[in-house]
Amino acid sequence: MKKIMLLSIVTAVSLFAANYAPCAGCHGVDGSKKALGKSAVIKGWDVAKVEAALKGYKDGSYGGAMKGLMKGQVARLSDADIAELSKQIAAF
Repeated sequence: MKKIMLLSIVTAVSLFAANYAPCAGCHGVDGSKKALGKSAVIKGWDVAKVEAALKGYKDGSYGGAMKGLMKGQVARLSDADIAELSKQIAAF
């Protein structure tokens, strides 16, 4: 039982690290910071809002002061990555 719990924790941390970790430096570990003092706080956003913003950053149709920086950040993400990341952020 302990091994199963440990494996579950390691898996969850790995998924978090693989997806949200690059975001945490600017947005905070729980999305409660204004990135570089310029963006909106993303904590409290629902899945649809996060996903629309990330896809908009990726295709260049969304964003203000941080548009250029965010376009580079999301360029590597697939639609599945964006969906998963959106769920993680919405859970904060």
